[in-house]
Amino acid sequence: MTTPDQEAALAQPSRGPSKRAALVFNPVKVDGPALCALVERHSAEAGWEPPLLLETSVDDPGQATTREALAEGVDAMLVAGGDGTVRSVSEAVRGSGVPLAIIPGGTGNLLARNLRLPLDGQDQVVAGAFDGDTVDVDICVASLRRPEGHVEEHAFVVMAGMGLDAAMIANTRPELKKSVGWVAYVDGAARSLAGAEPFRIMYEVVKNPLRRGQTEAIPTAARLHSAKVQSILFANCGELPGGISLIPDGSVLDGELDVAIMQPSGPLGWLGVWRKVWWDNSVLRRTRRGRAIIERRGRDASVRYLRGIAAEAATPIPQSVQLDGDEFGEATRISCRIEKGNLLVAVPKGHDVRAKQPKADVQRAGR
Repeated sequence: MTTPDQEAALAQPSRGPSKRAALVFNPVKVDGPALCALVERHSAEAGWEPPLLLETSVDDPGQATTREALAEGVDAMLVAGGDGTVRSVSEAVRGSGVPLAIIPGGTGNLLARNLRLPLDGQDQVVAGAFDGDTVDVDICVASLRRPEGHVEEHAFVVMAGMGLDAAMIANTRPELKKSVGWVAYVDGAARSLAGAEPFRIMYEVVKNPLRRGQTEAIPTAARLHSAKVQSILFANCGELPGGISLIPDGSVLDGELDVAIMQPSGPLGWLGVWRKVWWDNSVLRRTRRGRAIIERRGRDASVRYLRGIAAEAATPIPQSVQLDGDEFGEATRISCRIEKGNLLVAVPKGHDVRAKQPKADVQRAGR
């Protein structure tokens, strides 16, 4: 026989196990103690268990700690650090169904910019991990063939590149990057251009559409092309700091991979690249009249844009490679594919990832 108190308890709806979040952060890029306290506060207010607080290290930029957190059965992941930390955590969490909240904290904050997240609104982003909306975001996978023949696979969320752009990143001084932020890449570019030599690539872009419910591109026969280039970029999205649009109309939501082939002819050719990327893409393309000017001018051979679901480039001479702004050594072949909507991202409630970044953020990023 049960007592009245026991009967009342049985009548109450049973509560499932409480939820738990995990924060992976780069202590070099963010204020760890303050951020941990913020996540702990939001976790407690949401009625969740105390969060896992995990630092990255030189030996583990984020993948291993993220996998450990997922093995613990966490219900949400948060990441704070530079673009490399975001890439590493995204690589480990992709396809898991666990939402990832991206807390801006590095030099470029490239994925956060392309998702129109507030760059100085940590509180909003952290709150979104516990009581926000989720968005299915595309993620890319790059297969790199090393000069000695073995192949590695790595995910990226913004952009991969082979050639001068990777050399520029390798030549950017860490101490300058730390002091002046993304503007340091200008120094890296200047140091790389002096010895830059075009190189021959064979490339192909697969354009067949993804089937319904399919997340991973299946390469099919595509036409091979040959070109002499300074760089080839594979992009999931294309917004850079300072309001610069490297890839026009690039989006992390469209299920397509954008390819940019840089082939300037001589020193004056780089002026054409700069005009295309900064003036055409980032200024003229924003207005109807500007787009009409671009159309009347015709094609600019210094930069060529292609689009598909997978792409590949190979070269007989090993070239530098970068993924999301981190140097990844040299490779003779890079193959990239899109995984449509395979990264679940948590955003503040009501946040529109397609809305343009607030003007104040653009101005601040360009200082």
